[in-house]
Amino acid sequence: MRTYRIGQIVPSSNVTMETEIPAVFRARETILPERFTFHSSRMRMKKVTKEELEAMDAMSLKCAQELSDAHVDVMGYACLVAIMSMGRGYHCVSEVNLHQETVANGFPTPIVTSAGALINGLKVLGAKKVAVITPYMRPLTDLVVDYIEHQGFEVVDSIALEIPDNLEVAAQDPMNLLEIYKRLDLKNVDVLVASACVQMPSLPAIDLIQKEIGIPVTSAAVCTTYEMMKKLGIDAKSGIGGELLSGKY
Repeated sequence: MRTYRIGQIVPSSNVTMETEIPAVFRARETILPERFTFHSSRMRMKKVTKEELEAMDAMSLKCAQELSDAHVDVMGYACLVAIMSMGRGYHCVSEVNLHQETVANGFPTPIVTSAGALINGLKVLGAKKVAVITPYMRPLTDLVVDYIEHQGFEVVDSIALEIPDNLEVAAQDPMNLLEIYKRLDLKNVDVLVASACVQMPSLPAIDLIQKEIGIPVTSAAVCTTYEMMKKLGIDAKSGIGGELLSGKY
């Protein structure tokens, strides 16, 4: 049995990544031997606006240095829209830059961004056409849709809940998604992204929605956890939707 240190670069107002990601890892601990501890470094951000997101992203390198001091085994950048609002394909740039900070600090560390993890997760699920729910204002949601489509997927429909305050995003009841998703056009959709935001809670609703609609349902947080497991070289097997969440490894 080995204990892994999970590092997270987190917006200062984010309170969800430090609950949902550990929850999935803890579920894994009930059936597999590895154990995990969780360590965060924070970037200032209160309102989900393009200006605040850009300013916040500039702080991510310092956070990578701090987590590298703790010798974490994997590091996750826990803000999808911050990455996607910086331009198409920016997750690749961010992951290289953050990794270089850990190299310069003498402890090279695998990097995951929630933006890149969602893209990779959709590929693992074999998605071609997707539907997306976000808490963002419509202009930011449109940037997210464009980013996903630039990566080779068709976003058939999207919902923007238009909540600018990041703490209000975290306060949303995840079970509301059981009604919210019904506003989407799911015809010919391969995968539903129940939360394209790592701050908007969705974990308790994902399995339930998946059972109702009969197609894979995932989230940015679930994909981030899955990608972290892959970077650690531990068994994540086939599931990044309901399979992962229900412990069917």
